[in-house]
Amino acid sequence: MEIGKRIRELRNAKGWNQELFAEKTYVSRQTVSSWENDKSYPDIKSLLLMSELFEVSLDDLIKGDVVEMKKEISNESIREFQKWSNILAVMYVIGLIIPYPLAHFFGWWGILIFVLYWFAALVVSFHVEALKKKNDIQTYKEIVAFTEGKELDKDEKIAEKAKRPYQKVLLGIGSGALALAVCILMHLLLG
Repeated sequence: MEIGKRIRELRNAKGWNQELFAEKTYVSRQTVSSWENDKSYPDIKSLLLMSELFEVSLDDLIKGDVVEMKKEISNESIREFQKWSNILAVMYVIGLIIPYPLAHFFGWWGILIFVLYWFAALVVSFHVEALKKKNDIQTYKEIVAFTEGKELDKDEKIAEKAKRPYQKVLLGIGSGALALAVCILMHLLLG
């Protein structure tokens, strides 16, 4: 990365110390030091602000760091997708297990609790779907490639797009069957 040197060079040209520059960019002096020593990379908002403060184009500011910046943005997207996918997976498992016990032990209140839980899970699933759409990933193979930071080649993308319609139907049927099996198991265990 060369951006640390570039930030230090432009900051010194303006005659600003790290503390003054930190105030102007709304970060701590330690953050500025981390940027300049290549220990961390500024986010896109900070880069845009620096571009304005230094009166240089974003291209001029980041010079050879475009590839590194794309990689950092991609890694951030992958981490966010993995976090929300894990939350959704946990909520899905809990959602399979708790409906029958809630209804059995709390009656109508248990059903109300489950409906509220279901609504929260729905909000999380919409967020995951938005992330999938933003990154153009739908099938299992596309998701695995994305989380590994890879891209499918053109032929693989075409093949995966062809799978999307029937995979969603099969996923729905499989989810319903799994939920039914869990309900029957809970009924046998608790009934």
